[in-house]
Amino acid sequence: MIERAEADAAARRWIERYVKAWNSNDEADIRGLFSEDARYLTDPWIPAVEGADAIVASWLERRDEPGTFTFEGDVAGVDGHTFFYEAVTRYDSGTTYSNLWVVTLADDLERAESFTEWWMDQADKS
Repeated sequence: MIERAEADAAARRWIERYVKAWNSNDEADIRGLFSEDARYLTDPWIPAVEGADAIVASWLERRDEPGTFTFEGDVAGVDGHTFFYEAVTRYDSGTTYSNLWVVTLADDLERAESFTEWWMDQADKS
């Protein structure tokens, strides 16, 4: 059983590496985040991207250019190898998203086996 402090520290390390990959769009940085058979859901209503190769390709297809966004958040909770991360992403274009991520780390606590993100546009829709 993983201790809560160890799980929290692993979550924070993973997020740091994720943000690094987000800012670099480097294939090795992205690939290092995910197990070979990982599932990545960018939208709960579409099929998951499955496998590290497909995740890297998908990421690079929809990549954000470095320096065009800010990202801040914190671990909202941990449950074993799964952590929950609440954040805000602000793009230079003016779009701001609230984010909730659910990430399950592999046994090595370095790579994600599963990543699901929910995002909400904070724009006034009225």
